[in-house]
Amino acid sequence: MQALASFLRRAAALPVFVACLALFALMVMTFCDVVLRSAFNAPIEAASELTRVLMAIIVFSVLPVMSATGGHISVDLTDGLFARFRLDRLRNVVLYIACGIMLIWPAQRVWVLAERARDYGDVTEYLNLPLFYVGWFIAVSVWITALVLIVTGLMHLFAPKALAEAGA
Repeated sequence: MQALASFLRRAAALPVFVACLALFALMVMTFCDVVLRSAFNAPIEAASELTRVLMAIIVFSVLPVMSATGGHISVDLTDGLFARFRLDRLRNVVLYIACGIMLIWPAQRVWVLAERARDYGDVTEYLNLPLFYVGWFIAVSVWITALVLIVTGLMHLFAPKALAEAGA
């Protein structure tokens, strides 16, 4: 179990690295766009479409990692109530599995929309980047997130000590 946890920690570094690269590219592009716009009145025309693509990469590449580590923003209005009745673990099981199952439908819909964009030959306005690649990336990320949430819920149910040792 320790080897699996170690492997998963190393595997989680790849999507975080991809998000970091996309964020750095977005930062450099925005800086260059502002300088070119202000100094030479010559903005980067493709900046808006690159921003959309890079933001999608940033958000959806770290979505599985954030879901696995519980890094999402949460409101703890009922935590005291669940803790008092010792239902924390049951709540976590239900929420993780339910959220994982609910993500299956959006993943399927995004895949269908990406395939439609591929069939229609949809591309971005300035750079002619095929939009279906971004759709595929989003769909695969959401599928992975759904799987991660379901596995995390099952871990809360069947192996809470292993989950606590892993730091989740």
